[in-house]
Amino acid sequence: MALDTETPLNSLGFAKPPSETRVVVAMSGGVDSSVVAAYLADQGYDVVGVTLQLYDHGAALAKKGACCAGIDIHDARRVAEERGFPHYVLDYENIFKDAVIDEFADSYLAGATPVPCIRCNERVKFKDLLETAKDLEADCMATGHYIQRKMGPNGPELHRAEDANRDQSYFLFSTTPDQLDFLRFPLGHLPSKDATREMAAQYGLAVADKPDSQDICFVPNGNYASVIEKLRPGAAEPGEIVHADGRVLAQHDGVIHYTIGQRRGLGIGGLCEPLYVVKLDVDKKQVVVGPKEMLSTRTVPVREINWLGDAPFTSQEEWHVSVKVRSTRPPQEAIIRPLSDTTAEIELLTPEEGVSPGQACVFYASEGSRIFGGGWIWRGY
Repeated sequence: MALDTETPLNSLGFAKPPSETRVVVAMSGGVDSSVVAAYLADQGYDVVGVTLQLYDHGAALAKKGACCAGIDIHDARRVAEERGFPHYVLDYENIFKDAVIDEFADSYLAGATPVPCIRCNERVKFKDLLETAKDLEADCMATGHYIQRKMGPNGPELHRAEDANRDQSYFLFSTTPDQLDFLRFPLGHLPSKDATREMAAQYGLAVADKPDSQDICFVPNGNYASVIEKLRPGAAEPGEIVHADGRVLAQHDGVIHYTIGQRRGLGIGGLCEPLYVVKLDVDKKQVVVGPKEMLSTRTVPVREINWLGDAPFTSQEEWHVSVKVRSTRPPQEAIIRPLSDTTAEIELLTPEEGVSPGQACVFYASEGSRIFGGGWIWRGY
C-alpha cells in the first residue's frame, strides 16, 4: 500500500512551499494592509506589493486621513523596502473617476445615497487590480479587509470577520465566486484591531499607530455636497422643502444637501412635530419631509444582485435570511423573493426606517457567519 506523499497545503491554500507561492498584496499604506504584507513576507511568501493612486492627492478633493493618496503611497513603499519585497504604484486615477467618482456624483444628484467604497472594491480593486495580479503571475491576491474566506463543500465561501466591530462584509458583498477563488483575507480571523496593531509593532512597522482611514477617501470632512458641486457645477439648485401633506414649509439651497432620514439642519423650526426627510424629488427640486413613521418600510426592491449561495438564486421562490440595509445596522430577519437572477423584492420582518436608494442590501445566513451576497436598493417606498 503506497504512502500518501501529497504536499501539504500552505497557509494560503496552495500545495507548494511559500517561497514558490507569489501573492500580490493590495497596499493602501494603512496598518491593515501593511501587516498583511509583512506577515506574508515573514512566512516566506513571494510577496509583491501594489498601491493604487486613485485620485490626485494634491487636489482639493484629497484630505488628511484618506487612503491611496501621497503619504500613504510613501508609507506602503517604506514597508516594502524594510521587509525586502518589490512594490509598485499604479496610476488608477482615470479608472477610479470613471468607475466610482462619476457614478457617485450622478447617483447623489438623482436623490440616492451611494456607497462608493463598494463600487471601488467591485470595479477597481477586485477587477482591474486583480487582473494586474494575474498578469504578474500571482497565485492569489491578499488584502487587509476584515472578512473571512472559508472553504465549504462547494468551494470558497464568504464569512463575516471574527471581530464584529471591524467586519467589512457590507462593503464586500459584490465579490464574485471567481474573485473569491483568487482572494485571501489574512486578518479576518483576528479578534480585534488591537491584535493587528500588536502585529504591526512586532514587525517594527512605522504605521503601527497610524489612524484608520475614512470610509470615503475623496470626500473632505464628510461634506458630500461640496464634492458634488465641484464635480457637477450648478448642481445645488434651490427649491422647496415641502410637507408630505403638500404644505410648502421653507426653501432649500439644493437637494444634494439632504439625505433620507435627516432631521437636523432642515431650517424649519417652530413646528409642533419633529420632521424628517422622507423623500428627495430631484425632478421637482423638492425635499419632502414628514413624521418619523413615514420612514418605516417593510418592502425593499433590490437589483444588481450578486448571489453567493450554493443553489441558483431563482431555484427557490423564497430565501429566509437576515439582511443589512445600512452598514451601521445589525442584520435583521427577512425574506428574499427573487424576480430574476439579479432582481428581488425583500420583505423585512421588522420594519426599518430610512431605507434609501443607493444603499446596499446585504444577505446573511440567519445562523452562523456566512454571507450570501446582496444587491442595490434602487427606489424607496
